[in-house]
Amino acid sequence: MVTSEQSTFPVRTVSALAGACHPGPLVVVTALTAAMAVNAGQEPGRCLLTTGAVLSGQLSIGWCNDAFDARRDLAVGRLGKPVADGAIEVRQVWTAAYGALTLCVPLSFACGRSAGAVHLTAVAAAWAYDLRLKATRWSWAPYAVSFAALPAFVTLGLPGRPWPAWWVVAAGALLGVGAHLGNVLPDIRDDLATGVRGWPQRLGPERVRLLLPVPLVAASALLALGPAGRPGARQLAALAGAGVIAVAGTVLGRRRPRAAFAAAVAVAVLDVALLLSGDGLGTGAS
Repeated sequence: MVTSEQSTFPVRTVSALAGACHPGPLVVVTALTAAMAVNAGQEPGRCLLTTGAVLSGQLSIGWCNDAFDARRDLAVGRLGKPVADGAIEVRQVWTAAYGALTLCVPLSFACGRSAGAVHLTAVAAAWAYDLRLKATRWSWAPYAVSFAALPAFVTLGLPGRPWPAWWVVAAGALLGVGAHLGNVLPDIRDDLATGVRGWPQRLGPERVRLLLPVPLVAASALLALGPAGRPGARQLAALAGAGVIAVAGTVLGRRRPRAAFAAAVAVAVLDVALLLSGDGLGTGAS
């Protein structure tokens, strides 16, 4: 006979795994991939493969992060993490992470050998960040690699395997650096208390807050000015808006570090709009 407690166990486990996979970034990155795939002209079946590969990769990255950081989260009393809160065992999260990673490999190569190699390089970089590089001065590099690889993964899945325009790849790398700075900023003091000394932690919260707008606005400039021809009113307005939002986030972040992260997200949304309205996907390097 199955008791009510036993029947709710799978539900609790699934709920805990959903909370441990970093659902916010997972949804954003997966949705962005789907939008880029459609915008680049991928067929429906290929769009599903591309999106599924990124979803499985993001699941593996999020679960790896939470499982590996469980001890640090407990040490600083960081609430809201299912593993640290005891809602699920670390072993279960590691099993889920390796399962998602295993699924990610065939899904990635189903999009093509070049596309698969690029995507798995991005996933490997993210795992390297979780397991080692986040505590070194090279912590920015996995973010730059992974964000730059995403548009390349999409376009290399098209017929003829074209690369995206160089300015799209460069903008992706800059967005990755900005995302790293914004994501780490609110937790720098907790990170230092547990021995995590990545690039932002070595800079300190004040310098990170001042530096944060630079890669974000630079990415916006590449996306607005990179396409051939004169930029239109929408591109210039988006570039101006990105600058205002980034600076506002820096100012407000002096008292509320989360404001700087929120500003980084807002600029990223503008940059996605610029990317999807431009012609850099599938145009090659010319």
